[in-house]
Amino acid sequence: MGAAALLMQVFSGLGLSSAAGLNAYIPLLAIGLLGRAGIVHLEGPYAVLSSWTALSVIGGIAVIDFIADKVPAVDHATHAIGFVINPVAGAIVFGSQTQALGHIPPAVSLAAGLIVAGGFHATRAAVRPVSTATTGGFANPVVSLLEDMLAITLSLLALFVPFAAFFLFVLLIVLLCKSWARIRKGVASLFASKPSQIEAS
Repeated sequence: MGAAALLMQVFSGLGLSSAAGLNAYIPLLAIGLLGRAGIVHLEGPYAVLSSWTALSVIGGIAVIDFIADKVPAVDHATHAIGFVINPVAGAIVFGSQTQALGHIPPAVSLAAGLIVAGGFHATRAAVRPVSTATTGGFANPVVSLLEDMLAITLSLLALFVPFAAFFLFVLLIVLLCKSWARIRKGVASLFASKPSQIEAS
């Protein structure tokens, strides 16, 4: 396998694992459905993703998650579960793209997917309470829908235009870093205001 093909598969893995951080089920369904249609080739244990049983289970859970994530308060519970589910999904989708790569040990590709999806999900879970607090939860369905649309876009780009998926991945990394900076600033200002409130009381 040439260096260019190797790079494209890594780009594809990064795009899919970042999508898994936003929605664990969309990239799994994308890979499974395209694998079922013969458009994407899945090797080894990842071939099970294209089975009707796997597609039915993943699809059913995806529908439940889609609805639950649009309900304020309930979405926080799904995000708590997602701290396990999303990184695992990220590891699976990244590994599915690099299974045929002899240059990358399976443990490395799985770890990369785990870290990328975990980081994206952690940021998502940290931002959602801000949306709840500032809008009373009214913006949560919109934010959730935007995450779903972004996950779909990343998944499709990762499978058909890996370089574009990587570009979007880098852009999102920059935005995530800025989001964490704002979160830290908000927490710091919150704690800074507490002493003055205590003195006033």
